[in-house]
Amino acid sequence: MSLRRFTNRTRKDEDLAREIESHLAHAQDDNAARGLPDEEARRRARLRFGNPRVTREKVWRYRSIAWMEDGWRDLRFAVRSLLKTPGFTVIAILVIAVGIGVNTAVFSVINTVLLKPLTYPDPQSLMQLVNIGPRGRFPGASVPEFNIWRQQTSIFQQVAGYDFGGAGMNLTGSDHPQQVQGIHVTANYFAMLGAPVVAGRTFTAEEDSPHGGQVVVLSYGLWKNRFGGNSKIVGSTIQLDGQPYLVVGVIGRSFATDEPADLWVPFQFDLTTQDMVHYFTAAARLRPGITLPQANAQLRLAADQFRRTYGDHSLPPGGSFGVISLTESTIGDTRFPLLILLGAVGFVLLICCANVANLLLARASARKRELATRAALGAGRGQIIRQLLTESLALSLTGGLLGLILGFVGVRLLLSINSGGIPRLGEAGSAVTLDLNVLLFSLGISVLTGILFGLAPSISASRPNLVATLNENGGRSGIGFRRGVLRSALVVSETALALVLVIGAALLIRTFLKLQAVDPGFDTHNVLTMAMSISGDRFQKTAPVAQIIRDGTERLKAIPGVVDAGATNCMPLQGGFGMIFDILGRPKSNGPTGGAGFYSTSWSYFPTFKIPLLRGRNFTEHDDAAAPGVVIINEAMAKQYWPKGDPLKDRLQIGPGAGPAFAEPPRQIIGVVGDTHDGGLNRDPFPMMFIPIAQMPDGETALNSRVAPLYWVVRTNVDPHTLAAPVSSALAQASGGLPVAHIRTMDEIEIRNISRQRFNMLLLTIFGAAGLLMAAIGVYGVMSYSVQQRTQELGIRMALGAQASNLRNMVIGQGMALTFIGIVIGVGGAFWLTRFLASFLFGVKVWDPTVFILTPLLLSAVALMAIWIPAKRATRVDPMTALRLE
Repeated sequence: MSLRRFTNRTRKDEDLAREIESHLAHAQDDNAARGLPDEEARRRARLRFGNPRVTREKVWRYRSIAWMEDGWRDLRFAVRSLLKTPGFTVIAILVIAVGIGVNTAVFSVINTVLLKPLTYPDPQSLMQLVNIGPRGRFPGASVPEFNIWRQQTSIFQQVAGYDFGGAGMNLTGSDHPQQVQGIHVTANYFAMLGAPVVAGRTFTAEEDSPHGGQVVVLSYGLWKNRFGGNSKIVGSTIQLDGQPYLVVGVIGRSFATDEPADLWVPFQFDLTTQDMVHYFTAAARLRPGITLPQANAQLRLAADQFRRTYGDHSLPPGGSFGVISLTESTIGDTRFPLLILLGAVGFVLLICCANVANLLLARASARKRELATRAALGAGRGQIIRQLLTESLALSLTGGLLGLILGFVGVRLLLSINSGGIPRLGEAGSAVTLDLNVLLFSLGISVLTGILFGLAPSISASRPNLVATLNENGGRSGIGFRRGVLRSALVVSETALALVLVIGAALLIRTFLKLQAVDPGFDTHNVLTMAMSISGDRFQKTAPVAQIIRDGTERLKAIPGVVDAGATNCMPLQGGFGMIFDILGRPKSNGPTGGAGFYSTSWSYFPTFKIPLLRGRNFTEHDDAAAPGVVIINEAMAKQYWPKGDPLKDRLQIGPGAGPAFAEPPRQIIGVVGDTHDGGLNRDPFPMMFIPIAQMPDGETALNSRVAPLYWVVRTNVDPHTLAAPVSSALAQASGGLPVAHIRTMDEIEIRNISRQRFNMLLLTIFGAAGLLMAAIGVYGVMSYSVQQRTQELGIRMALGAQASNLRNMVIGQGMALTFIGIVIGVGGAFWLTRFLASFLFGVKVWDPTVFILTPLLLSAVALMAIWIPAKRATRVDPMTALRLE
């Protein structure tokens, strides 16, 4: 079938007209030959062949696709009709663009985070190995655990270990040393994740064994940026932490992990070790046909075998092993918040649809005579509905295109400001792209929106009372307040939806304010922080690390503007390590006494952060390797384990059974300090232990240098950023040229700590404000239309003696009645829906009375302002002008 049969209608219609005329002429000649007069011959020929125009239309419909022809005609008419009312068209398109734009923005984030598969081959079979304990599951792994996991060959094809490069590495050997993100991995890491190799190879099993040599694989970015893409880099050596490393390969550009890496080095595990410290992560690829429940069942048996091999203390009571999808592990706890945001923008879209539906109802009322005339001329109800729906779809598709652009630009701008700590978004939201999913979503929601806001007005307008409508003059087309039931219902629904959105936004605003008001337990102002990698061979013992801290602290305090300085292996508000402990002298049960957070710090850590000392004494410079072991605990630990006793009389055995690296004599508790929110401002302080860095066992120092950097904290009496350069220079001199990275103030870290709450609050506030504005516009539109349609009634009332204040109050009363109905429905809906926000809130109840009282008052005030303008207009009706319209 050729497509040309559907084109060039005008030419083909002319050809058909000539052909019909030819047939008519022949029939007329035949009739004339039988003796009929010319006029009678012509008349009978026309009766035989029928109306030529109708015949041409039937033939064209037979030769073409009728619905395409009708649709194209309706579309052209819709465009012409909309262009005649540019004000209405522009407003409707902008309202639709707002609704579709915010939906596209949120969906593009959901598409990137939740819908797109991981970039590795067969991502469904990739699993994260986890420990399961009384407090839930966590993804940490120890070497003995990794060793028994890799033996489960009946369920796993491969098991690989990796860390996240927390310590960093120093790329030296040039005039510009650089701290890079160096990830430790096992040899099969690249094969399991399907990493492409553009040069050289990856690690061998021999290189990943103890004393396997110093080898490195480069990322594509580091290879290009630092080494200019030199293909001869493979086989040469580079300097890492002052040591020569042989470059064996370069990974391709397409290989991306959620924690970007600059290079990879082998773990070189000693699989015979009994160190139980969890300092890395393990993932596995399931064998074909193995399901998640089957893998978890096998790992429970492996946990029993692990307990028999390493003793009951190797796992907590009831502890086990398990797996979860690597995708779910990567997404973390972001799925539910993103779906909540999608629901919120759905409300915004419904409000926009109600607004546009109200506009279309007003427009249809103004076109009653036009539609009645078309019906009188033979247009069927279905044709009128189809025509009006075509106009709605033209509006929605145009608004959808504009909304797609606004949504994509808006979300990229928002994510560049604050990504909320959402995974898989890339740097400043770079991973969010306009792919087929986003385009299809925008198209689908545009069509659905067009049908949603256009169907009710189309059906309503397609049922005109022909006689009454055609007999109406221009001034008697009013419908009155009571007749506008559909428009009133739309305003009520807008008000209810807007109230739910604003209540949700208000709850998140109060949560954010509560978080900002939380005392972190230390003074965050005027504190500069930075990280120094000490992962080289030089820092495998405690003494060199302690010496750097002494030298660095002296140099930092000599800088004008520096008040105090210290060092630590973990930072407040950013989490840290945990360790089990025993309180000596207490009866032992099955397992250690308890567990707590575990920091190693310099003697000036507490004074630098202004963490108050509640009892006992602080660390001093003399608490070094030659002095008796000491430990400081926080108030939360003192309250939990010494509710009525004195902890300063007891000693702690830290890390019993954790392995040889943590073997050390008991430590005396010498002080109790105030609580700090080390796990985040939205979490209560938990028990903490602090030991001097100078007293760390050498094995612990060696392990710590591989998994965490040395953090420097500097308190200043000036803007901290102005001292970044002299502080970096002083630390480079003290450390023999080591660079520092991640230079930030504690205020910036505090802001980053609540970035997710700020992101949620910002988005829902934008959506709530948009909903509030749309609801106000809806109320204003309905009341303005009502006043306009009731001009004669209002004029008659004034002519009969009604005061202007009576008319104003009547209009205000009618408008506020709609608002109050919407508020009642909205409050009921909010009471039910806000329970889904419980996990977002901090220090605020889901039924917070302040929010549930003030928000309806705010909405009422906004509605009153929107109603006041048409109410004021009602008082200015001239009775003579209104009556003259009769």
